[in-house]
Amino acid sequence: MKFVVGCWLALAGVLSAANLSFTEVKKEIKMGLEDTKGTVDYPFKNESGKPITIKEAKGFCSCTSVQISGGKTFYKPGESGVIRVNLDMGNETGTVEKAVGIFLEGDAEANPSQQLTVVIHIPVLVEIEPKSVKWAIGDAKEPKTIRLKMKAEQPIHIKSVSTSTENFTQELKVLEDGRDYELVVTPKSTEANALTIFRLETDCTIKNHGTLQVFGVVSKGPKR
Repeated sequence: MKFVVGCWLALAGVLSAANLSFTEVKKEIKMGLEDTKGTVDYPFKNESGKPITIKEAKGFCSCTSVQISGGKTFYKPGESGVIRVNLDMGNETGTVEKAVGIFLEGDAEANPSQQLTVVIHIPVLVEIEPKSVKWAIGDAKEPKTIRLKMKAEQPIHIKSVSTSTENFTQELKVLEDGRDYELVVTPKSTEANALTIFRLETDCTIKNHGTLQVFGVVSKGPKR
């Protein structure tokens, strides 16, 4: 009987827990290549019978910031508000998903009561596969290839390649000028951890998309 009563009390506690009611917790938006910033609004209402305090609303990456309508954090039953998610996408392309945590009074630091998600669709300007070439420590120093295909209507030419370190050698192969390239990367050594950023300068006229970045990595553990 004690076990049954204990379970009932626990269930009652869950059922009576106050929470905010959002019309949508996941939204999708489209952005253009020249769009670097955007906003997404999530209306909510306190439909519980208890007052609710929003302790914190925050994004889980540096490209998102969050505002609560009017800076108001205390909501009586029946009151409404809006969570606004501000996006700064830089030069990202493709389908990108960002999350925001809504922490209510009493939530643990790493456990928000609610999570909001925004899915951003941005046209792919350059298809890169893979974005990183990797070797495990002790691997043979064999070359690996990164393929870059230009998807824009107008050709995009790679003008130069620079590196952040001297740990790798690279060769740029032109398969179709302005459309299709290969970057062949070879580590000079696989005896220790190494990381190099390859920066490919292009003649792309779209702001924030003139430079492409890919990576060469030597690290411990299995190859990916």
